[in-house]
Amino acid sequence: MESHELLREVFDKKTPKQVADDLDLSTSMIYKWTQPREGEGSGVENPLDRVEALHRSTGDQRLVQWICQRAGGFFIKNPKDIPHPHYLIPATNQIVQEFADLLQVIASAAADNQITVAEARQIRARWEDLKSVTEGFVACGEAGNFSPMKAPAGGKNQPG
Repeated sequence: MESHELLREVFDKKTPKQVADDLDLSTSMIYKWTQPREGEGSGVENPLDRVEALHRSTGDQRLVQWICQRAGGFFIKNPKDIPHPHYLIPATNQIVQEFADLLQVIASAAADNQITVAEARQIRARWEDLKSVTEGFVACGEAGNFSPMKAPAGGKNQPG
């Protein structure tokens, strides 16, 4: 889906006039965001296009992560290499191991009935690892293609 198409759908729920008022912009500018820029379209580069261009220019994933966090979520990058079917069991085991690692960190942190900032960071890091591994597994399942799992420098197996 193109950014202008998404904005058109978004503005079905909140009108361009309301958005223009919220952002202190002209309604015509908001409408231009919903039009294609190429060919006969009279659209302008919208904020979604600009964020994408900024990310493409810098290559810094933190930009996307920041937006996701502001929206109350998180960003998980899709794996580049999709595993092959006969490695389905190791991939499944990897998810179970990541989950076990997360539970171990949580149990250790909670043993004294309090969780420090450093412990919370450790829990967050393990949680992000689990989400990434699981997302890789789900993407592989959707593609129907599981190839050998590669072990990165840290010793943990991850798709891609």
